[in-house]
Amino acid sequence: MTDTIGTPVRIGIRRLAGNIGAEITGADTGAELSDETVAQIRQALLEHKVVFLRGQSLNYRRQVAFAERLGPLTLGHPTLASPPDQPLLEEIDSQKGTRANHWHTDVTFVDRPPAFTLLHAVVIPPLGGDTIWANTVTAYESLPAELRDLADRLRIVHTNAYDYAVWTAREAREDDAWLAQRKEFVSTVYETEHPAVRVHPETAERSLVLGGFARSVAGFSPQAGRDLIRILQEYVTRPENTVRWQWRVDDLAIWDNRATQHYAIFDYGTEHRRGERVTVAGPAPVGVDGRPSVALKGDASAYYAGVPG
Repeated sequence: MTDTIGTPVRIGIRRLAGNIGAEITGADTGAELSDETVAQIRQALLEHKVVFLRGQSLNYRRQVAFAERLGPLTLGHPTLASPPDQPLLEEIDSQKGTRANHWHTDVTFVDRPPAFTLLHAVVIPPLGGDTIWANTVTAYESLPAELRDLADRLRIVHTNAYDYAVWTAREAREDDAWLAQRKEFVSTVYETEHPAVRVHPETAERSLVLGGFARSVAGFSPQAGRDLIRILQEYVTRPENTVRWQWRVDDLAIWDNRATQHYAIFDYGTEHRRGERVTVAGPAPVGVDGRPSVALKGDASAYYAGVPG
């Protein structure tokens, strides 16, 4: 169903799992949607944390135009180059060495991670390449009371120069594209101290801020910090908190980056997988005590181009 400005439609919403995920029907994000339809999509996104729309015919201009209805955009990535004349786009392309097969929330190594991520499927392998999302709100709510109280007080340092970004000897020998992409990824090193628990600026829900960029816990020894991160992270990735999506070409996934983690499964060998990603700018996370995130290393101001301070 196509919507035009001034012609609101009632979208369809089908839940996909008990705690996260929904498929939206009846909206064409490549068209000029009414404010009411965009508001419905946003509300579904806030409620279900990640939403999926099939059959979305998007080019760079149309994807950016729709994403801007959700808020001002960031550049494509703080360190990875965008395609020529497409500064707001990040290519998620297996032929260029891009993989995201680790649990993470997007770009938490800077002090203002994106609020929303929009990923459009362009090339999908014939088998494999699914993505899993986890609800970091229900993960927080499932913590034992004593652990929840501790998490509310913790501050965790995130960085892009962490162990997942260190290539193995085999990968360095066999995958030049992946090696080059990893080097570019850490070409500027960022470190940010985030609250372990943030208060969502739109829903007031509390969620865990963890994932693959989390390195250490302020005030704890390296080993104790790793143990705390591991314990909390295990609650995030419990199957009960997840949903798995099997991609088709022209699918659009939109997720609330303030309330989720995700993992792109690398089980498609040498087959080609490509997505095009744009991100909506978000504010610095704020902890239960009202303290915001603090940048410790690296200036990410260029990443927030066009975004008010």
